[in-house]
Amino acid sequence: MAKYLLLKHYRGAPEAVNDVPMDKWTPEEVTAHIRYMRDFAARLEETGEFVDGQALSPEGTFVRYDGEGRPPVTDGPFAETKDLIAGWMVIDVDTYERAVELAGELSAAPGAGGKPIHEWLELRPFLTEPPTITE
Repeated sequence: MAKYLLLKHYRGAPEAVNDVPMDKWTPEEVTAHIRYMRDFAARLEETGEFVDGQALSPEGTFVRYDGEGRPPVTDGPFAETKDLIAGWMVIDVDTYERAVELAGELSAAPGAGGKPIHEWLELRPFLTEPPTITE
């Protein structure tokens, strides 16, 4: 089996078909979306394909090391200029094709008006071994 990371983007991905920001949804639409995500994860738990998943806040800061004895450097609170991750899910599946199939299904989570979002999800495989370096 291979592990894949499914990334849901607030922005930075191609535009979704039902591209209404979540803060414009009704409480019922938000509840339906979250229920879909939980039901999807529960079904994958039953098949042994679900590893973990979390929703993320839209706030975030890039941080980097700035040298010995110096405080870390941050990019500041400029979320509007960044690609932001809305959430993630890790799956463990037998094939790449199965990972694509599940990502496609997750993309159909309901959004505004109860209609599927058809959002783009980023599908990234976990490295199974460190890369071999030859000189």
